[in-house]
Amino acid sequence: MVSMAPPHAPQRQSPLKVDPATDELISQGAHFLGVTKKDLVAAAVRVYLEQQRENIRRGMLESMKVLDGSLSSSVSLLTDLPPERISELGGTGDWEE
Repeated sequence: MVSMAPPHAPQRQSPLKVDPATDELISQGAHFLGVTKKDLVAAAVRVYLEQQRENIRRGMLESMKVLDGSLSSSVSLLTDLPPERISELGGTGDWEE
């Protein structure tokens, strides 16, 4: 796992807030598996992200297509209009114009 904190900075734990029903599921699961709630949640997140790997990859590729550095892509991202529609409306010009 890659941390965004500087190497010398101590790792800080963040509280995870979940609804009471989910907390009960976590508590029961952890109890019957003989692990801590923290360990159960960590393992569950890893498994879920592994299962969603393809969806994550697709989302990242879509973001990269949108963020190609052009003014047109930035306007597309901000307005939620496809680049083709922006062109139909007259385009955006360039960053220097």
